[in-house]
Amino acid sequence: MTDETLSPERWAFKLTHILNAVWGEDRFPVDVKAVAKEISRQLFPDDPVSVVKGDSLPGFDGALYKAPPGKKGWGIFFNSDITSPGRINFTLGHELGHYLLHRLRYPDGIECKQGDIIRWESGYGQVEHQANVFAANLLMPLDDFRRKIGDLDKPDLDDLGECASRYEVSLIAAALRWVHYTRRRACLVLSRDDFVLWARSSDRAFRTGLYIKTAGRPPVSVPPSALACRQHELVGGRGSTRHAPGVWFSEECEELVLYSDQYDFTISLLHLSNVAESFEPDEEVEEDVSDRYAKLLNR
Repeated sequence: MTDETLSPERWAFKLTHILNAVWGEDRFPVDVKAVAKEISRQLFPDDPVSVVKGDSLPGFDGALYKAPPGKKGWGIFFNSDITSPGRINFTLGHELGHYLLHRLRYPDGIECKQGDIIRWESGYGQVEHQANVFAANLLMPLDDFRRKIGDLDKPDLDDLGECASRYEVSLIAAALRWVHYTRRRACLVLSRDDFVLWARSSDRAFRTGLYIKTAGRPPVSVPPSALACRQHELVGGRGSTRHAPGVWFSEECEELVLYSDQYDFTISLLHLSNVAESFEPDEEVEEDVSDRYAKLLNR
């Protein structure tokens, strides 16, 4: 088996099957440090992950480094200045994705800025996108997430926060995971100083023209009447309101807001009416044939 034979989703599903077989399905959050060392030792004994730890990485959230001359394997590192367990865990998952998918193409390793790990658009950077897709699927398996929040459920930020705690990821990561699979029309917006940093719409919202383009464009202002611009109205950094058409989009919506003083950004979750629409069921990726730990590790 080579690193190029499996997609990010298939790698994550392969490891998920192993974890389910050994520890059962209710085994969250994933211990990425242990998984990285054990899986790499079993699958790639001549090129394993030998070190997983925090270190000084100014300007970066994480990195995958080749071992120094005379030593074998790789090191996965997260910035020791990060205090959020959720950000650390997703960063570790992201770097494990780089190890499985990209180490042959980048023999000297990869360093990842914060923007690399919180932006999931495929156009942002294929390598970083693939690492994020792997981490999301490994840490937040779709079948388990759907049991917590169904395809047509309308979660609030507390619901998404409970998932973030279950999987030990950031609220942004959990919200992006939900936006990716929901069959509702919704949009997640991250802003700072009344400007949109990035936005991600669900497929149903995007197909009906409800999205905000930020890549390769001048700064996009948050609508002045949006709750994200009225932090004085928030209670404990949280709030919600309904908007008439013409605020965020050309139709009315509900805005749920959380302001993070620690990271100085505002999260807006926009729920739109779920107008009836024909759509295709989500395509499921085929499972690996073997679902037992020993068989998977020895393939």
